[in-house]
Amino acid sequence: MTLLCRTLLATAVLLTPLTAAGHASAAASRCVSSVPYVSGQGGYATYRIPATVTTRRGTVLAFAEGRHDGAGDSGDIDVVLRRSEDGGCTWGPLTVVAAGEGNTRGNPAPVVDPRTGEVVLVTSYNGGGVTEAQIMRGEVTAEQSRRVFVQRGGDDGRRFSAPREITGAVKPAGWRWYATGPGHAVALTRGPYAGRLVVAANHSVAPGAGSGDTGEEARYYGAHALYSDDGGYSWRLGFVDDSYDGVDNANESTAAQLGDGRLYFSSRDQHGSSVGNRLDTYSSDGGSTVDRPYAVQATLNDVPVVQGSVLQLPGVGGPLLFSGPSVPTARRGMAVWRSDDAGVTFEKVLALSGRWAAYSDLVRVDGGTVGVLYETGVTGPYETIEFRRVPVAELG
Repeated sequence: MTLLCRTLLATAVLLTPLTAAGHASAAASRCVSSVPYVSGQGGYATYRIPATVTTRRGTVLAFAEGRHDGAGDSGDIDVVLRRSEDGGCTWGPLTVVAAGEGNTRGNPAPVVDPRTGEVVLVTSYNGGGVTEAQIMRGEVTAEQSRRVFVQRGGDDGRRFSAPREITGAVKPAGWRWYATGPGHAVALTRGPYAGRLVVAANHSVAPGAGSGDTGEEARYYGAHALYSDDGGYSWRLGFVDDSYDGVDNANESTAAQLGDGRLYFSSRDQHGSSVGNRLDTYSSDGGSTVDRPYAVQATLNDVPVVQGSVLQLPGVGGPLLFSGPSVPTARRGMAVWRSDDAGVTFEKVLALSGRWAAYSDLVRVDGGTVGVLYETGVTGPYETIEFRRVPVAELG
């Protein structure tokens, strides 16, 4: 399908509601991509930070940050949602899941609880008048600094509870920055920790006593995990990457449960001195600890400094997928990589576009289809958030 045809389809998606199950099935059989979010529409200047899950009923939920004031990471930002009942071809109306009300709510990390089918959504918060740099320098109050919240979504993602704060359970004293995900969280489905919900996250710490640093330096970033064993009602802090040596600066993170039950964590390397922009590690105990320190994933060196997503496909020997831009010096060229050795090596198997592209999230739409929800545009990467349906057969 040509870019023009995809654009026309995307426009129709924004205007045409779902009318019948038969119509939905027919649409899904022929659509390639759709555009649930267009910056400047729906009351928001920019949409960023996509995250997606598929519910038990097969509904695709596309979360994003709706930024009122522009493309910046601070300000009046809501967490918004659109639902698709036909596999990501058409989308229902935009709803606000967590309103910023002048402050910043974002970094959505949704997951479907395998025990109840409810959607559990973990997000981050800070005062709308402060920046990440100010938070990392320790110049803000605890109230205005980064905080963590959880919500529950019922009725197939149609209704969500109000955000409930869990900062005290998952953010140690002394941490400054804190960010959940972004991108979908993980529900463990096998092994001794089956049912556990795991959110990959990152944080920053203050410099040590006597240091001349401010804390804004990238070396003070570290990855960590938070998890719940009761469906998202209570939370604990899992492993903490606390090297802070400037070599491998684990930042925005994502996770997948491998076929053998282990967790695979993939992280953005925020300007570490090691060669490469992606880091990874494993956990054999459900995210409580990691099997080794984060290390460079050299087969993903084509990926620039940016968030990425991982997704394990089911079945014996099912592949581990990674999505991200494929130009090491720029955010453009969204692509999908495949690993057949549990993340030891990756091979790029599909280029989605040569256009500008940035953050992404992977989701299993159905047994034969994977979805990629990603930021993209013609003149810059934050013009739209597109949903691309990819047949599993095209992934090697």
